Amino acid sequence: MKPISKFTISIPLGGIVSHMSSILVLIAALAITAGIIWYFFAPRKATQAKDEGGVQTVHITVKGGYSPQLIQVQAGRPVKLVFDRQESGECSSHVVFNDFNIDKTLPAFQTSTVQLTPPKAGDYPFACGMNMLHGMLRATDGPTTGSAEAQSKQAQGSQSQGERPQAEPTESAKPAQTNGGSDQDEADQERTAEIRDLTRRFIVALVFTLPVFIPAMFGMFLPMPHMLMNPWVQLVLILPVMFYSGWPIHRTGWLALAHRAPEMNSLVALGTATAFLYSLVVTVAPQLLPEGSREPYYEAVGTIITLMILGQILEARARRGTGDAIRALVGLRPKTATVVRTGQDGRETTQEIAVDDVAVGDVIQVHPGEKLPVDGQVISGSSSVDESMVTGEPMPVLKQEGDSLVGATVNGTGSLRYKATQVGQDTVLAQIIRLVKTAQTSKAPIQKLADRISSIFIPGVILVALWTFVAWWAFGPMPRGVYGIVAAVSVLVIACPCALGLATPLSVTIGTGRGARAGVLYRSAEALQGAHDVDTIVLDKTGTITQGRPELADALSVQGLDEDLLIRAAASAESNSEHPLAQAIVQTAKDRNLELVPIKDFDSVTGAGIDATFPSGSFKSMTENSRNEENTLHVLVGNRRLLEGKGIDLGNEKADQAGAQPLFDTARSWEDQGRTTIFVAIDGRLAGVLAVTDQVKAGSKQAIHDMNERNIQTIMLTGDNQGTAEQVGGQVGVTRVVAQIHPEDKASIVKALQAQGHKVAMIGDGINDAPALAQADLGMAIGTGTDVAIESADVTLVSGDLNAAVKAIDLSAATMRNIHQNLWFAFGYNGLGIPIAAGVLYPFIGLLLNPMIAGAAMAFSSLSVVLNANRLRHTPLKARPVKEAKPIDMDALTRDLSISTHQEHNQEKGNEMGLFHHHDDMQQDQAATDKVTDPVCGMSIDPSTAAAKRDYQGKTYYFCSQNCVDTFDADPQKVLDK
Repeated sequence: MKPISKFTISIPLGGIVSHMSSILVLIAALAITAGIIWYFFAPRKATQAKDEGGVQTVHITVKGGYSPQLIQVQAGRPVKLVFDRQESGECSSHVVFNDFNIDKTLPAFQTSTVQLTPPKAGDYPFACGMNMLHGMLRATDGPTTGSAEAQSKQAQGSQSQGERPQAEPTESAKPAQTNGGSDQDEADQERTAEIRDLTRRFIVALVFTLPVFIPAMFGMFLPMPHMLMNPWVQLVLILPVMFYSGWPIHRTGWLALAHRAPEMNSLVALGTATAFLYSLVVTVAPQLLPEGSREPYYEAVGTIITLMILGQILEARARRGTGDAIRALVGLRPKTATVVRTGQDGRETTQEIAVDDVAVGDVIQVHPGEKLPVDGQVISGSSSVDESMVTGEPMPVLKQEGDSLVGATVNGTGSLRYKATQVGQDTVLAQIIRLVKTAQTSKAPIQKLADRISSIFIPGVILVALWTFVAWWAFGPMPRGVYGIVAAVSVLVIACPCALGLATPLSVTIGTGRGARAGVLYRSAEALQGAHDVDTIVLDKTGTITQGRPELADALSVQGLDEDLLIRAAASAESNSEHPLAQAIVQTAKDRNLELVPIKDFDSVTGAGIDATFPSGSFKSMTENSRNEENTLHVLVGNRRLLEGKGIDLGNEKADQAGAQPLFDTARSWEDQGRTTIFVAIDGRLAGVLAVTDQVKAGSKQAIHDMNERNIQTIMLTGDNQGTAEQVGGQVGVTRVVAQIHPEDKASIVKALQAQGHKVAMIGDGINDAPALAQADLGMAIGTGTDVAIESADVTLVSGDLNAAVKAIDLSAATMRNIHQNLWFAFGYNGLGIPIAAGVLYPFIGLLLNPMIAGAAMAFSSLSVVLNANRLRHTPLKARPVKEAKPIDMDALTRDLSISTHQEHNQEKGNEMGLFHHHDDMQQDQAATDKVTDPVCGMSIDPSTAAAKRDYQGKTYYFCSQNCVDTFDADPQKVLDK
């Protein structure tokens, strides 16, 4: 009976002990959970910037994270951040301030400085190039004192009241943004050095892991040396793997944990350290563990580290290609230029100098096959120039005297001499590099989701691993502790936040780079993401659908008036205008060797024409019978409404006797042919009508067809007459045409389309397109257009071909599909892998994931994202039709616009056109209406409804859009000097 008594007593005692141990483990897990939540999510103390010579200065150590991570400064004052990078490796090689468009390379074991000025209170995050290390610059309105929590609330409240923060980097910060070549070289050099170092560590890891891995995996099936099964031998073999090969992983991982900013290396470091320590106990003191729990996991430690390093090598090699776009653009720039010098004796000599030494105004000689060193204008010679490297268009372009040239393009078989007009950072190539770098360092809206998840991902994984162990301890079979450790280690190892962090920025970098090579420049990742959502495109006509280089095709004067005098008068009146139609008339006068009369004064009537004043007798044959007693005469050039507004009655008997009716009939005939008609009156009497033509661009019809194929609706806007507008629209396939509109109506139409629920893109090239480009959901500027239009746009089409707009939309769609695939890889691996690693399948099929397999899955997750993102380089761009595009209500579109009234008026009297506004004249008209002028785009705006204002040198400037504000902030003096 005694043995029975002992047996009956031992079962309850064992159950009690087991129950008590489970309770203790549960209590410990709860305490650790609370500690982890507090450690990672508790408010952090802000480090105050120190004032050094009037500049707020902070020194930041970069070593597995940023120390300090939270920096507090005062808004509106210059800030200098000195980054002391005390490590090497890809992760921390860049620091990116998205709000300031700064991407600064941080060379290993060197200090680097970033200077900026926070414009207002708010939080300005910064991160490493891989989006794994994070810091925060917190700007406050008042002095930088008080608790971090209070300042945080103040900063968040301030920022929530405004739009996305912008700032003007100081001069010292600009090289970080514009010097794409040196930054890219430094990044490539460091990445190459890192690949060499990782390769050495991988070879060591592979050599010492294989003797442990092979017996562990195949020892049950194949005869193995008994020595290799010895735990002490395995320990000796794994020590170099753990402490040499795995040193960068452990160093980075534990430092990141210490910075309260864990990342992928932290999880691997935790997992391998846990497995190694457990195996060490099994080797050194196996008696501390139950008999069924004395199996070491050295092979898992070695395999995980080896696979991790292999993944990092492949990832670094793949990421090295993401800089190809910048590298290729920088490589286009020649290093020398042949400059023509004129000596004191008047003799010309040529001298080869560095491109950086070329100055504006220098005359450059270009021989056949050479690259053009800088931008300029041809002064002699003729040659075809290959501009494909900056425009994406394969066909060479013929360049002759007066034509503009783009630096880095390749001269053909002829010789050219040209005058340098843009050098250094002002060249088209430098601007393209700036735009590409800015876009690549910006964040797409979709990345916000990944960032939010990443911020809680790793603490969440640690908690899942902890409670996985608790679950196995409480409910698992014996040896439950071993099962719990294996499952917890597998959870830590299989989770891959790196894939989540890389999913969006890699695709954005490659997508914007591919766009740059095709002549499509995205200003930001937001523009890249938004382009594929467009369902309606609004197109300007002149310079967008047409060539933008009108020519005078016909002229008809009234009886008794010489045709040359008609052209001479019109050209003299338009001699100061930069409008393409005006230039066509002036050029014709020059071709006919007609002497232009100096203009005395003029008045511009926006959307109608010009009233120019000349000295009396300037055009004698027309005015010899005039009774004008003044010492001046007026020349009107514009549409019929202009002439009638100036008191010239075109409908009376006298006008008809002067030949007005046949002239009107001819004008209508010209309009039916797609020509633009312009009326001319001299000294109060009708003088004649001119017909100007602007040829449709070769690719416009195909581009419109492709847009229609994608269910994207198109609308053409023009100040031209209705007949000409409809004729041009018919040529290219645009069925919706709004003609004879004022410049300000373009933005109103875009706004009306948005009110109907459309996602609107605006494509334009002129100053008067800038407000519409800014108003649109996506502004696309023709690269051959004005700087103002380009500055106001989200996308620049360098070649000026509308097919580039289709390419921009298709590339956006391809990039977004690629990002979604990357996110699926990131979430998919973790969503499926973590539960399997935790052991949810064990009760059903007895599957418990080996940590080695978890390590392989982790490495493959990150590698899958990198490889899939690089696939975007060569993915064919296919048409993806917009689903269920909403119909456009054309009646509602113009119902409340000013265009309705003057459109009906003009249709009653006949269709003529006179969009002859001059930029300077517009400002004169605006002054009379108590409006102000946007100094960037030159448009008239009401100060009370302006998007923003800036005080500069004692004067207040108002802006129509945020894009204009940003342009002004970047260099106010340059804008004002323009």
